Amino acid sequence: MENITESNLKKIDRVKLPFEFDVEALQKEVAKLAQRDFIYYSVIPLRAPAYQVDSSIPFPPPAEDYADGSWTDWLDTEELTQSPALLSVIDFFRENTTVNLVRLLRLEPGAIVKEHTDPTLALEEEKSMIRLTIPIFNNDQVEFILNDEIVTMKPGECWYLKLNDPHRVNNLGTEERINLTIDVIPNDWIRELISKSV
Repeated sequence: MENITESNLKKIDRVKLPFEFDVEALQKEVAKLAQRDFIYYSVIPLRAPAYQVDSSIPFPPPAEDYADGSWTDWLDTEELTQSPALLSVIDFFRENTTVNLVRLLRLEPGAIVKEHTDPTLALEEEKSMIRLTIPIFNNDQVEFILNDEIVTMKPGECWYLKLNDPHRVNNLGTEERINLTIDVIPNDWIRELISKSV
């Protein structure tokens, strides 16, 4: 779709972006990071608020709007700095936009994330961030459902999802699902990328 308007862009709820990452290298690193046991759901922070990474940095003052990411400085965690394949993915986005929160989201086999919305994670939200999702470990029994439609995402792909719309996840398989999520502040580069990928 050429010359998509800004108003139409804001209505789009899912876009596969035009690049894929080395899933084999990412899986090797993530497997090492994910060795600790967990029940239901687990988060491994790779880029986090500075005060969580460096105890010498004071807790930031209260913010009027946490969604814009400017309420704190963001630092890479030790898990990220020791993972060159993951770091190369984050650096790719850092070269083009502002990267804030980065996490590995783990969902155990048989687990269900109930339907919910993330009010600030969409292009149309003022001072928003958007979340880019790169599946690392997935299986055919994982259902990511956005606006009552399944979004089929394969390992190594990169997706923009409009997460202020209702979404839920069912891991009906026998293996855990792990997604890399990268929260970025929308700029002209990412908007154009999404527009051209529709």
